Amino acid sequence: MREEEVEIAIKVVVVGNGAVGKSSMIQRYCKGIFTKDYKKTIGVDFLERQIEVNNEEVRLMLWDTAGQEEFDAITKAYYRGAQACVLAFSVVDRDSFEAIESWKRKVEAEVGEISMVIVQNKIDMIDEALIQPEEAEALAKKLRLRFYNTSVKENINVDEVFRYLTEKYLEKLNSDEEEEHISPQIGSDLINSESPHLNPKENHYRHKNGKHRNKNDDSTITLQPNKRRTKGRKNMFTSRCSLL
Repeated sequence: MREEEVEIAIKVVVVGNGAVGKSSMIQRYCKGIFTKDYKKTIGVDFLERQIEVNNEEVRLMLWDTAGQEEFDAITKAYYRGAQACVLAFSVVDRDSFEAIESWKRKVEAEVGEISMVIVQNKIDMIDEALIQPEEAEALAKKLRLRFYNTSVKENINVDEVFRYLTEKYLEKLNSDEEEEHISPQIGSDLINSESPHLNPKENHYRHKNGKHRNKNDDSTITLQPNKRRTKGRKNMFTSRCSLL
């Protein structure tokens, strides 16, 4: 568990064509309710829920975005800062399925690569399905994303979708923290291992002429010609050069 004063908050955007069940999904997840009547989202809507995953308290901020093209200019601005995304389509809407790759590109154009899932909603209407199971699975495989069949109406797999995204984000967060912890140690090890003959505690420096000098030694450093580079020829200068 992290320190109590540090809150983990994850911004999740839910995208897809209109009428695939995005608003109903976050209403079901955050409020536990299902509204049968369809109401078009104007721009964006926002809800949040506090959950515990892997002994971590996490606040999920869910952004429901309008699926109609006329709202693109508005909704794109709300993608920014997102750490996870739900790509939703309806089992009874062929166009929404074929638009999934386009929605993925729109989100990634604003935020880069983030954790995503593909959700096929309304599986309670499977008898009217316009997408074959193998088609949906092939799309998920092509995009290399986790795939979920959900029914917001019957509350099937809704919690699982958001729990998975939370776990993926926490994995990345922990991985980033471990890298930050290890990186300074690696740099220190590289410095200390520069010469196998040096003791790092003695604060020695190696110079180009191959000699060692103690850090606290204030004596003059005498530069000698390198025999390898002069190929054994005598020094053209009769006097020595001293670096004061």
